[in-house]
Amino acid sequence: MIQLALWFAFGCFGLALLCCLYRVVFSNALTDRILALDTMTINVIAVLVLVGIAQGTTIYFEAAMLFAMFGFVSTVAFAKFLLRGDIIE
Repeated sequence: MIQLALWFAFGCFGLALLCCLYRVVFSNALTDRILALDTMTINVIAVLVLVGIAQGTTIYFEAAMLFAMFGFVSTVAFAKFLLRGDIIE
């Protein structure tokens, strides 16, 4: 039963990643692209956690934590660049 739930979750997050990828490629506004990239980061973290559950190992959870940290820093850097025009003051 858990395998069925995992495959359903993989499908849902895969569809969400495709929708976000569409928004990144075909959006006119830079803010929409930044939000879509942030949402893609969250979806990739969820997929990594699902792979960790499916494989039964903890290495994917550590990778998800690293990806979350880098995703947060990159989103803050994009937002700062959008507001001020530069990242380093």
